[in-house]
Amino acid sequence: LTRLANFLATARSRALVGLPCTSHTAAMATVTFPQVLQRHVACPPVEVAAATLRQALEAAFAIHPRVRAYLLDDAGALRPHVAVFVDGAVATDRTKLGQRIASQARIEVLQALSGG
Repeated sequence: LTRLANFLATARSRALVGLPCTSHTAAMATVTFPQVLQRHVACPPVEVAAATLRQALEAAFAIHPRVRAYLLDDAGALRPHVAVFVDGAVATDRTKLGQRIASQARIEVLQALSGG
């Protein structure tokens, strides 16, 4: 069942960014979400096919649609309390999210915590 779910998620993410749907893909980017968000919305890590950060996030949102509102504002930019790291480096384009990513990129979404 897990293999089927992964296959369907992969096919859906590839279709979203215009890549052919195949049963075997060599390299996929991994998008992970913070534990604090996972307490409110089921969003385990996903593997997606994408060439840019925006495409990777959109593919992840296609799999976990409720996550979008927590991370992006109405204009599609990252919310102020959200940080995204691509292969350990902070993504600086918070509006267009147009940063190119490697085919096996590790994308980590983090939320800032407030308090004292």
